[in-house]
Amino acid sequence: MSGKGKNAPRGASLWVPRLFIGISALFAAVMLILPLAVVLTEAFSSGLQVFLRAVSDIYARKALFLTLEATAASVFLNTVFGLAAAWVVTRYSFAGKGVLTTLIDIPFAVSPVIAGMIFILTFGRLSWLHPVLEEHGIRIVFATPGIILATVFVTIPFVAREVIPVLEARGTDEEQAAVLMGAGFFTIFRRVTFPHIRWALLYSVILCAARAMGEFGAVSVVSGHLRGKTNTLPLHVEILYSEYQFTAAFAVSSLLVAGAVIILTARNIVEFAARKEDSLNVH
Repeated sequence: MSGKGKNAPRGASLWVPRLFIGISALFAAVMLILPLAVVLTEAFSSGLQVFLRAVSDIYARKALFLTLEATAASVFLNTVFGLAAAWVVTRYSFAGKGVLTTLIDIPFAVSPVIAGMIFILTFGRLSWLHPVLEEHGIRIVFATPGIILATVFVTIPFVAREVIPVLEARGTDEEQAAVLMGAGFFTIFRRVTFPHIRWALLYSVILCAARAMGEFGAVSVVSGHLRGKTNTLPLHVEILYSEYQFTAAFAVSSLLVAGAVIILTARNIVEFAARKEDSLNVH
């Protein structure tokens, strides 16, 4: 009796994890796997030659280069800003610290379309800055700088929000000890701080790149949809789809899918390496 009584709750509770596993698997299949399968199937539905012609088209190549350029710029700028912001927030007390941490999260709360409109109002023809920019031959809206600015804006939080918790958890004891030993700032950062945050930093860079590659809303507003000049890959896909070039649209979309797979693979590698290092440190 006692044995059955002990085993009954365990057996009765097995349906709970199975239910959640089933729900998770079904949701992933319908919302993630199925759409990706459709994209790849449609991309090659008319044959390999049609696929290659679509992805090697001059406009597709320019859109790809612009996407990579905006992604690289946003990753670099946000890495610099994210590290600086994380260091300041976790290592110093100052007036406006709460305001800074709130500002970092603004891109999460503001619609990308609104962000694009903000850049239009700030640097467009109706802006008080426009005469100054025009006088110096600087064009931001409906040009590559606008694409980069919009992409940087929507990806601002990723690096800072990944690094800040790690720095807070580590504390400042090791860094203060290094200061007492006469080490300079860059030496402290390179030898004391960076080893503790490198996995979080690399993980945040990967997330930032993934977000930048797929950005649509803010970029769509500031781009002006100038084909071959300000269209990124997502915008180029939209144009192809609106022109009923469905096979070409799915073919170009597969480039974004391939990029996502590469980024996710890199993320998994980083997570595995970080877990392995943590387990070695524990032992």
